[in-house]
Formats: sequence, C-alpha cells, structure tokens
Amino acid sequence: MGVDNYMIKVFYILLVEDDPQTAQMVRFYLERETFKVIIATDGLSGEEAFRQNSPQLVLLDIMLPGIDGLELCSRIRRKSEVPVLMLTARADDTDKAIGLGIGADDYLTKPFSPVELVARVKALLRRAYQYNDPPRSASLGGEHLRLDSASRTVTLDGRPIDLTPIEFDLLHILMANPGWTFSRNHLMEKVWGYIDGAGEETVTAHVSNLRRKLGPFGSELIRTIHGIGYTYQELE
Repeated sequence: MGVDNYMIKVFYILLVEDDPQTAQMVRFYLERETFKVIIATDGLSGEEAFRQNSPQLVLLDIMLPGIDGLELCSRIRRKSEVPVLMLTARADDTDKAIGLGIGADDYLTKPFSPVELVARVKALLRRAYQYNDPPRSASLGGEHLRLDSASRTVTLDGRPIDLTPIEFDLLHILMANPGWTFSRNHLMEKVWGYIDGAGEETVTAHVSNLRRKLGPFGSELIRTIHGIGYTYQELE
C-alpha cells in the first residue's frame, strides 16, 4: 500500500481556532486535500465538537477563549489517543514543552506555511491510521516488555500499556535495534518525518512521556546516553 492511500476514505479534522482568518486559511488548504474540517472558535465548543464528531485529528490553538488549548489537549488526551497538533502564536518554549508533556503529538508556531501544515497533518494521519505497509517484524522485546507491530500493542509484564501513535513509533524504533544509540535528530527524522530547530526538545518530551507510562522501569528500558541520545535495553 502506498503512503498516499489514506485518501481512499474521508478524514475529519477538528480545528479549534478563534482567529477567523487563520481558521479559513487552514480549512481552505486542508479541504483542498479532501479532508473535512470542523471549526470551533473556543475551548468549550471545541470540547463539545470533539465529543460529537469523533475527529481523526485535532488542530488546537493554544490561546483560546474560555479554557485554553493546553487544558483542552489534556481533556482530549484523557479520553482519546487521537493525534493532536498544537498551534501557537508565541515562540515561548514553555508552552511547547507543556503541550508535548500533556500528550500533544506535534506543534507549529504561527505564522506557518500552509504547505508545512498539510505535510504534518498527513504525516500524523499516516502514523495514527497505519497507511503504510505493515512492519516485517511482528513481535519485539524480551521477558518483560513486548511490542506487537501488527496490532500496535505494547505490554509490560502482561499488562497493556496505552501509547499514542508517536510514542509507539518511538518505542518501536528503539526496540527493533536494542543496544543501538539513536540521536534525537535521527529519531525526529524517522518518527516525525522532518527535522526542525526544536526537534531535540520534542523528542525529549515524548521520551519522558513514554518512560512515565512504562512505570518504574522506564529509565532502565530507555536509557539516556549523555551527549548522544537514547538506547533500548531489555530488563535483566
């Protein structure tokens, strides 16, 4: 299956954005790609639109009336692993770090290129809904941590672990190459499909989330090689 075969079905994207000009621009470029865009203009109506429409992806502005985008992202993440792309008008790394820390998959800083927006939306949808050919290796891991790439499930000592698509792909790359050390930029390129100036911060935040979900063994399974990146080691 080719990587663009996601166009065989309609995907609904929820855009929560209070600036009408930005909202219409985003809608124009995404609907030109045959996506269906649902627009909400504040946090509370965005939460209701998410509940009613079950979109396949959420574009979420941080600065919103009512509840802000960070709070809405947190509420969405408590209910769903749907991909979330945050939009921020500020270059402040604090908002980005918080957004990634509460489960956002990626972010764009305004003003952004419509071409880049579309590319990132497609990349997140490919990853979340498995448009590409299935991986050749079906099962990875050792006695404690197991990853099944066909079903995209992970268990730790037999207990299922809920991961976002980004977290799953990060873990998959590391577990498929035990003992190998990957730089943050290399992981950014392989998982997100691009490298930008804040790539290392993005990877660090997602690895932190992944370790937290793996519990007390997280830092033993995914080890930091200082000055280089990360490596996977099965528990002894």
